[in-house]
Amino acid sequence: MVEEVRRQVFELLNSDTSGHNMDHIDRVLKLSLKFAEHECANTEVVSLIALLHDVDDYKLFGKENAQNLTNARKIMDNCKIDAKTQNLVLSSLKCIGYSKLLKGFRPETLEGKIVSDADMCDALGANGIIRVYTYSMKNKRPFFDKNIFPIENMTADTYTSKCADTSVCHLFEKILKLKNLMLTDSGRKEAESRHQIIVDFLYHLFEEENAPEWTEYLNNYLKLN
Repeated sequence: MVEEVRRQVFELLNSDTSGHNMDHIDRVLKLSLKFAEHECANTEVVSLIALLHDVDDYKLFGKENAQNLTNARKIMDNCKIDAKTQNLVLSSLKCIGYSKLLKGFRPETLEGKIVSDADMCDALGANGIIRVYTYSMKNKRPFFDKNIFPIENMTADTYTSKCADTSVCHLFEKILKLKNLMLTDSGRKEAESRHQIIVDFLYHLFEEENAPEWTEYLNNYLKLN
C-alpha cells in the first residue's frame, strides 16, 4: 500500500524544480521513520503523512487544493486506505507546513509531529541551503544582496503572498527559526546540528562577501533567537 502511494506521489511531484520533488519526499520519509522508531510511533501512518505532505502544497497546486487536500484524498482513495487511517493522515496534513504554523496550526498526533519535524529538518543543513537556492532561482531571486535585509516578524499573509527577496533573506525569515519549532525529542536533536550548518555557512558567506554589517545582523539575530 505504501509503495503504491509513493508511486502516485512520484507521478505528481517528480518533475518539480522548486525543491519539493521526490528526493525531498524520500528524505523526509527516511528521517520520519528514523524518528518514529525512537518515538515509538505508528510507522504506517507516519509513512503516509510523509509521502503525502506536499501533494497539495499551495505553492505547487494552489490554495484550493491546499485547503481541501484534494490530491491526498484522491491518492488514498485510489489506494483503498481505510477511513480511520485516512482521517488520521488528513488531520495531520492540515497542520504541517510553515505557513500553517504562522496561522496557529500545529499537528496534535505523535505521527504528525514526527513528520512536521522531519520536514523542517530537511529545510536545514546542506540540503536546506540547496533547496533555498533552487527555489530562489526558480523565482528569479538573487542568492544574496547586501542592500536587501530580511522582513522581521513575518505574518502568514506576507509569507504566502511573496517569494523572499533573496535566498539569504529566506534563511533568516524562516529557516533559522525552525530549530526552535521542533515538537519531538528526535526532531530537536537532529535540528541542532543541521541548524549549525546554516549558521556556519552564513558566517563564511558574509566574511567572503566583505559584509561586516551582515555578520553583525547575524550575531544579533542569534542572540534573540
